[in-house]
Amino acid sequence: MITEVHFVEKLPGLSAGMHFSLASLDDNGLLFSLRGTGDDPTRLFLVQPGPYFEEYTPSLEASSLAAVHLDGGTDPRCAVLVIVTPRTDAAPATANLLAPVILNTETGDALQVILEGTPWPLRAPFAAA
Repeated sequence: MITEVHFVEKLPGLSAGMHFSLASLDDNGLLFSLRGTGDDPTRLFLVQPGPYFEEYTPSLEASSLAAVHLDGGTDPRCAVLVIVTPRTDAAPATANLLAPVILNTETGDALQVILEGTPWPLRAPFAAA
């Protein structure tokens, strides 16, 4: 997977920049760290949702895919990742299934989309291992 990511629109709810560095945090390529570049201190964690949320099949709009230069959701360059909120003493780790990140793995173009009118939760807990 690519290492430099450029969001075509700012991430909703964050004042972060639009340029990030993406690094795999595991040998399976499921968990990633997304860090702001330059003076941007933003750090997010993302996962490929399939192994954790087998039923997750977000419907992505053609305009969102076109914004990151993808031909469709089945384009082999299309990666769908979800942002993870790490576990704390008071709450389990959760994944934001409502607003996935679409990534063009060839160009590094990315977009976080909000799936309005869908049943996907903002904070989906990971199943206990």
